[in-house]
Amino acid sequence: MRKTPFQYIFWFMLYGLLLISCNSEYSAGKKRGYYKILFPTKEYQVFDKPGYPYSFEYPVYANVIKDSTFFDDKAGDWWINIDIPRFNGRIHISYKPISTINRFDSLNNDGYKMAYKQHVDISTGIEERRIQTSNNIGGMYFDLGGNTATANQFFVTDTVRHFLRGALYFDATPNADSLGTVNDFLKKDLEHLINTLKWR
Repeated sequence: MRKTPFQYIFWFMLYGLLLISCNSEYSAGKKRGYYKILFPTKEYQVFDKPGYPYSFEYPVYANVIKDSTFFDDKAGDWWINIDIPRFNGRIHISYKPISTINRFDSLNNDGYKMAYKQHVDISTGIEERRIQTSNNIGGMYFDLGGNTATANQFFVTDTVRHFLRGALYFDATPNADSLGTVNDFLKKDLEHLINTLKWR
């Protein structure tokens, strides 16, 4: 049986494709990556508003706004959010005066519960660090691993009159890999806030 010109062309093209494919280099798929983030210079300003029982320094790239989500307790008057628009971040600051109603041991237990209760099933580990500042303020700092809603929480107190709690959140789906560098950057701001905190 005689071959047609079309069959010759078909076999010639197939042979050519095989030769080309054998000479190409193998390349694996690219690893998943994240955008490079340009961080601002660390500079701070003072939060020292009249009527508040505390003052501290916070980043110039952040804004302090009153927390309007708390209604039933006088302590809500001193609750604030420190918004960091550049990173869709927010540091929630809550404050309660220690009293016969808000006893120190109860507030202290609440500080631990907030770190563990909501995150223990999701977290890959929770590291506790004691806080002791040069302003005689003590407390606990919690580093939470994994895809938790917040990787950084703390509470500070003088055990007699003041109890303040803070937590850093992002308006994003929790992802420890993509948020890791931003968490590390803002953790330094949290530490600066704690170290400059003063009671009134």
